[in-house]
Amino acid sequence: MNKFKQLVYIRPNVKEVKKEFKTLIKHFKKAESYDKAKQIYFLEQNLFENVATNYIISDVRNKINTSDEFYEEEIKFFNQELPGIMLIAKKGREAILKSKFKEDFDKEFGKHFTDTIKASQRTMNFKVMLSLIKENNLKTDFTKKMASCKAMFKGDECNFYGILRYMQSLDREERKEAFKVFAKMYEDISPELDELYDKMLSVRVKMSKKLKFSNYIELAYLNRGRLDYGPKEVELFRNQVIEHIVPVCKKLYQEQEKALGVDKLKYYDEEIMFANGSTNPVGDKSYMLKAAQKMYRELSKETAEFFDFMLEYEMFDLETKPNKHLGGFCTVLPKFKAPFIFSNFNGTSADVDVLTHEAGHAFEAYTSMREQSLFEYVSSTSEINEIHSMAMERFTYPWMEDFFGENVNKYRYSHMAKSLMVIPYMCCVDEFQHEVYKTPKMTAKERRSLWRGLEKKYMPWRDYDGNKFFEEGGFWMQKQHIFLYPFYYIDYALAQICVFELYGRMKENKEAAWQDYYNLCKAGGSKGYFELLGLANLKSPFEEGTVQKAVDIVLDDLKTSVMG
Repeated sequence: MNKFKQLVYIRPNVKEVKKEFKTLIKHFKKAESYDKAKQIYFLEQNLFENVATNYIISDVRNKINTSDEFYEEEIKFFNQELPGIMLIAKKGREAILKSKFKEDFDKEFGKHFTDTIKASQRTMNFKVMLSLIKENNLKTDFTKKMASCKAMFKGDECNFYGILRYMQSLDREERKEAFKVFAKMYEDISPELDELYDKMLSVRVKMSKKLKFSNYIELAYLNRGRLDYGPKEVELFRNQVIEHIVPVCKKLYQEQEKALGVDKLKYYDEEIMFANGSTNPVGDKSYMLKAAQKMYRELSKETAEFFDFMLEYEMFDLETKPNKHLGGFCTVLPKFKAPFIFSNFNGTSADVDVLTHEAGHAFEAYTSMREQSLFEYVSSTSEINEIHSMAMERFTYPWMEDFFGENVNKYRYSHMAKSLMVIPYMCCVDEFQHEVYKTPKMTAKERRSLWRGLEKKYMPWRDYDGNKFFEEGGFWMQKQHIFLYPFYYIDYALAQICVFELYGRMKENKEAAWQDYYNLCKAGGSKGYFELLGLANLKSPFEEGTVQKAVDIVLDDLKTSVMG
């Protein structure tokens, strides 16, 4: 295997890929033994993995530089062709359900495999192929629009991530001025974002109708692999958050207000927890990668092998650059059993969070790709996947002094506090989406009014300092999950509750907690949601009392931390 930048990208020959899939499916149906049927299915899987790997290479390179014309064209190609390939690959999986060897597959791989195939029968077919193509193109348009946004601040040309650095300045006036620029950047493109979102809503609602779902919410839950629970359970969880977490957050923000010595906490103050200094890392990218390597070598033999691999093959792109896609994520190159971490370092503590959070995703992928033979089992649903990432943030606490020096206690306090304080916002995003998809013909103004009302419900402390655009509800636009990944955000909150429980066990018996975590990573997506929680000895966040117990663990930890 070569380093990522040296990997050769090859555009798949779609005609040949489809032809080979059809041939393999035909042979599968004629197989005389389970061993032969399984061998053919793995040939289908290898074929799909080759396509997926080339798609991921092109997607990452496009996101590294959205103005690169070659990879922009390749993404357009995949937007057009990938849905068709996925539908043919789906036919190959569906052949298992009608096969005389179905019980053999269930016996070897567990019933969860065929259960997910059954679910996919409802969510994808050729009726919606054109809609999927259109949705992918709209997502690309959104990504390009966001990546191209720039504004000048103090002589510095900033994208959205660049301006966030100034919004975390210790100088309140500088934060306030940066916030105005941040808000103006969104306000300027809001007509285009409204139009894009209207189109996305229309496409998604049409898909749900073609597939005979009662609404898009039902389709979205199945798309997210939520086979074990539905909107009612999520609503019960949000209610627990309102009851147990929102009041605690109000008190924490009041304490923060006093610590900063401000009359009234404004939005641009929320990230600043200490009046006497921030918790920015002590070194640059090179320093932090060396510190991370030391950390992972000392954490466990499994993490040592994983991170050495990431460094050897340069499976990162970490620095903010012009025309680079916003945000951070982990993806995988299945052909090489290699994770890849994408980020936008901006000199804040978020840079370190990437090396723990996204590395948690990458560690799970690296581990499960070596444990699970089925591609479908490499990754689980996102509410499990986010346990992998956020638990790694906690397991690495003992090494944070290498990244933050004398500010390490402030980092640990702020990291733990913010992990709790962000949960109401996650619930706000989730309820917003449920309401929007219940009434998809809302106007842009009605959506903003809905958002502002939900903010007051989940975040009664939020004060935009008179900014008209955000006071009227424009803030929802800054959450790209709403545009790109419908209903993927509450997963962070569900996972965080489980991570708080695991963290409580870490403090009592780190070795046992690590083994539970490692078992979860090895399992990938081979079981259902509740089964995987059980495997890691974790309680369901939907269960009454789980949220309250998690809050108690956080508050107990904050009491023993140094506020600074």
